[in-house]
Amino acid sequence: MATTVAHPTTTSYDLGPARWLSCRECGHQSPLAPEFACAECFGPLEIAYGFGPVTRAEIEAGPKSIWRYRSLLPVPSDVHLYPNTEPGLTRLIRADRLGAELGIKNLWLKDDTGNPTHSFKDRVVAVALAAARELGFRVLACPSTGNLANAVAAAAARAGWRSVVLVPSSLEPAKILMTAVYGTTLIAVDGNYDDANRLATELAAEEEDWAFVNVNVRPYYAEGSKTLGFEVAEQLGWRLPEQIVVPVASGSQLTKVDKAFRELGELGLVEPVPYRMFGAQATGCSPVSVAFAEGHDVVRPVRPDTIARSLAIGNPADGPYVLDSVRRTGGAVTDVSDAEVVDGIRLLARTEGIFAETAGGVTVACTRKLVNAGQLDPDADTVLLITGDGLKTLDAVADQVGPTATVEPTTASVRSALCAV
Repeated sequence: MATTVAHPTTTSYDLGPARWLSCRECGHQSPLAPEFACAECFGPLEIAYGFGPVTRAEIEAGPKSIWRYRSLLPVPSDVHLYPNTEPGLTRLIRADRLGAELGIKNLWLKDDTGNPTHSFKDRVVAVALAAARELGFRVLACPSTGNLANAVAAAAARAGWRSVVLVPSSLEPAKILMTAVYGTTLIAVDGNYDDANRLATELAAEEEDWAFVNVNVRPYYAEGSKTLGFEVAEQLGWRLPEQIVVPVASGSQLTKVDKAFRELGELGLVEPVPYRMFGAQATGCSPVSVAFAEGHDVVRPVRPDTIARSLAIGNPADGPYVLDSVRRTGGAVTDVSDAEVVDGIRLLARTEGIFAETAGGVTVACTRKLVNAGQLDPDADTVLLITGDGLKTLDAVADQVGPTATVEPTTASVRSALCAV
């Protein structure tokens, strides 16, 4: 049962329309602060807002980045004036060739490979950095499966901040290099992501100047994923898709896109029509998919074993809320094998010219599975979130693709090779 209390006194922080922190479990409200757990029940906190009037025209006249939605985010009103990586406003493309392969008539891809460090994590980090600055922090930090490490290191470099990043030592080499190049303090942990996350939680309690984006400033950080939902709706001509398929790691992205769609409807920016949320996981780390299939409300932690390392979070913080979201909207969560992940990567590249990392392969392959199972409507407008670039996970396809042939430098040799194809 939600706790009914008067709204807490507003703090002196300038965090735009953000008004207080609200517990997602018991409803207890507390002032804006660098907190992530409820003082009453230890449930997760999220931002509660007091939105003012906002129009489509105001948004469309804004910066060509996520800051066009700053009146809907927990950031200062002048956030766009500070040095930042300016993520967002990535392309939404019609995917007819992929749609034909999957059996979907109206398919769209939200291609977030075009962000500054080539994943959607630039969005959440930009919001976290803006909030952290206002909250008085001066070091940006995180535990990460890779993409977040890239985004934190780059954003801190752009802002002139120090950064500290913790990653599993088994992380893809490309993601380690793409983090280290920004001059961050990069610490490899002998363990998986959940080990790095536990360590980060302990450090966050000891290092007062460190903003761990997905720990002590997580409520602010998580709101950055709403911008994916905002952009999809705006790019569809201010309407909601009927279905959307989202890769699931911690689960925050799916729940925040859902939150974005609901906020747009409540503010009158879109018609509040029904839509369905679908989650995609790799079988080697599929605790949310398993819980959905078994009808559970809680998610049992697992030890990840999949090539989709960016989704390899065995104890997803937002797992129960993903279940709530997909069940409330009539969606589903499913999972696919590593072999299907690779097939999904290659199918997307071959049909639409987009080379996605393993999370993209998961999303495409799960979409195919959902269609074949009759869970996803092939006649409905459908959006897939492609959240990261394939250059980060080359090892996933390295033994699957290569030269069609090796020939002598003569036209006859080329023609002979062409005939053999």
